[in-house]
Amino acid sequence: MIQEDKLYDVWWQNRDEGEQQMEERHKRGWQEVINLIQEQDLSNKAILDFGCNQGGFLRHLYQDKPFKEGLGIDLAQQSIDVAISRKGDLPLTYVATTTPEQFANRFDVAISQAVIYLIKDLKNHAWKVKQMLKPGGVYYATYTDLNDNPSLQHFTEWINQNSLVESNAHTLDFIAETFAAEGFQVEIQRRNPRGFIDISRTEDGFLRIADRLKASYEQAYIFRFVLADE
Repeated sequence: MIQEDKLYDVWWQNRDEGEQQMEERHKRGWQEVINLIQEQDLSNKAILDFGCNQGGFLRHLYQDKPFKEGLGIDLAQQSIDVAISRKGDLPLTYVATTTPEQFANRFDVAISQAVIYLIKDLKNHAWKVKQMLKPGGVYYATYTDLNDNPSLQHFTEWINQNSLVESNAHTLDFIAETFAAEGFQVEIQRRNPRGFIDISRTEDGFLRIADRLKASYEQAYIFRFVLADE
């Protein structure tokens, strides 16, 4: 495992599944998240994608809800290179960085998807997000709480075998308390997938289909952290 304050090439080391395959699998989830964003008009907003990988989400979001400017950040340098090569003339910037707090007081809305389970020092993460948001800014973060899932240990081992960053089974209470301590108002709702769940992959970290469905229908959440409008 590497430290969270170090850059690397790509985080996912599974030889049978690259970054592009992961992006393709996540596209439906992107639209589900977009539908849950309460801010309807983003035309005058600055948007942050924390853990942007190859940058696809911001491009997708812009087509659905155009925004003023977007920044995608990640620790994976090769993924950022791909994101830059694909941004075209959209108002997007992509940066590989370990110090996102340098973009202080800049964003109206920040979003991360399937990221915070890969962050061990959640208190530091909450602090960094707080630095980047404007007063009244909002941070949306998806999270699947597997603590009550029979496949938790197997999933953790699978991630740790294929990733440069270890998996962390934070509880919902710990996440909420950590962000509340940084001055965020904490809100949450359960995510309900639409349509069919793809179970054709031979390995996705779950021992049984039932465990995969439990994660998708009962244990998938999106947090909404709101800073005070000072």
